[in-house]
Amino acid sequence: MRKITVCTFLTLDGVMQAPGGPDEDAESGFEHGGWQKPVADDEVGTAIAGWYEHSDAMLLGRKTYEIFASYWPTADPSNPFTDRMNSMHKYVASRTLTSVEWQNSTLLEGDIVDAVAKLKVSDGGNINVVGSGDLAQTLMRHGLVDEYRLTIHPVIIGTGKRLFADGAIPTALEPVSVSTTKGGTIVGVYRPNGKPSYDSYQAD
Repeated sequence: MRKITVCTFLTLDGVMQAPGGPDEDAESGFEHGGWQKPVADDEVGTAIAGWYEHSDAMLLGRKTYEIFASYWPTADPSNPFTDRMNSMHKYVASRTLTSVEWQNSTLLEGDIVDAVAKLKVSDGGNINVVGSGDLAQTLMRHGLVDEYRLTIHPVIIGTGKRLFADGAIPTALEPVSVSTTKGGTIVGVYRPNGKPSYDSYQAD
C-alpha cells in the first residue's frame, strides 16, 4: 500500500502559510509571506531532500499546484530540486480546475477522499502532500495520513493558516525521528498512533 505523507514547513506557533515568498499566499491579508528562508539552513535543505527519497509522487491542492506550476518548469536547472519536482508525478485535487498542464500532472476526479483512498491501494511509491493545507486537513479528518514530516522553524508569526487548525481530530503521534539543526529548526517525522490518552499528575 502506498503511504500518504504530509510534508510541511511550520513556524513555532504552527503557521504554514506562504513560507516561500511575500506573494505566495496573501489570503486573509497575510503579511508575513517568505518567513522560512531567513530561518532555514543547509541541514533543513538536506532534510527536505530526504522527504523525496522514498516517494515518487506529490498530492497537491489547487493553490499549491498553481504556485509550483508557475515556478518549477522554468526554475534554475542547477537547483537539485528542479528536475525532481518536474519529473515526479503530481496528483491534483481541485473543484475548479478543468485541466493541469504541468509535466506529469493528473487531475483527480470525483470525491477527493475516495480518490485518495484508491491512490493508496494503487501501484507505485509513496505520495507526499506538500503544502496544501486544506487538502491535508481533509485527509487527516478521514484517517488517510500515514506520516507527518515537519520542519518547525524558530520564528513566531501570530496569524495565518495552521496545519493543525481548530477542529483537528485529536491524534496520538509516534515519533519516528526528531532532530534539531544548527539554526534551531526541529525536523520531525511522526506517525499517527490512535487516539491520545489522558492522565493526571494528582496522587491517587
